[in-house]
Amino acid sequence: MAGGTSSYHDEDSGSGVISDINVTPLVDITLVLLIIFMVTARLIVSRGIGVESPKTVAGGEVTSTLELTIQPGPTWFLNGEPVADKTVIRNFVASQLATNPELRPIITADKRVPHGDVMEIIDLVKVAGVKRFAMTTEVLPQE
Repeated sequence: MAGGTSSYHDEDSGSGVISDINVTPLVDITLVLLIIFMVTARLIVSRGIGVESPKTVAGGEVTSTLELTIQPGPTWFLNGEPVADKTVIRNFVASQLATNPELRPIITADKRVPHGDVMEIIDLVKVAGVKRFAMTTEVLPQE
């Protein structure tokens, strides 16, 4: 073409060269990928330790950087890693409280774990200085 003009023009007469980039498809793809990653990440995390949580009607969503899990035996897990001694849990909770005084651990216990073992872990985190904690349950649909 002579004069260095482009052949990419708007269909309307006299409207000039199209210089904008349409970002709508990019946003659509990004949102779809974000949703896929959010769903798969939740599935991966929930499959970490096999715990049959007690069933309740009331419940809510809570997030935390500290997760304690108790399986029958009892077997303890700290953020998904098995722990042989409860003093490790207490020391870790105390170190986390030093950096985050509003720490709110999530305690997950299998429904077959004796009540005394659950209370022992609750007592352990409270003695370490935790003021508030959350317990996980499987929420049943309300009728």
